[in-house]
Amino acid sequence: MSEKTQLEIEVAELIIEALNLEDITVDDIEPEAALFREGLGLDSIDALELSMAVSQKYGFKIDSDNKENAAIFSSLRALSKHIEENRQ
Repeated sequence: MSEKTQLEIEVAELIIEALNLEDITVDDIEPEAALFREGLGLDSIDALELSMAVSQKYGFKIDSDNKENAAIFSSLRALSKHIEENRQ
């Protein structure tokens, strides 16, 4: 288990808030664990809601047809890295 960065903690909080994950805490979201299917069990609707929340909070859009979306949303760490590289 690796430590979360401050941004990863912030993004985990955003995931929980945006998707109303009432039974999940920041500590439950491992940085390298999958967000979809076997990990948190998120689905495509969750991805849309999460991308809208990221857009509102960090000032950039994640296009739904982006070929990198599977990698971007693969884990908390990957999503946080993408946000760090693109936020405005």
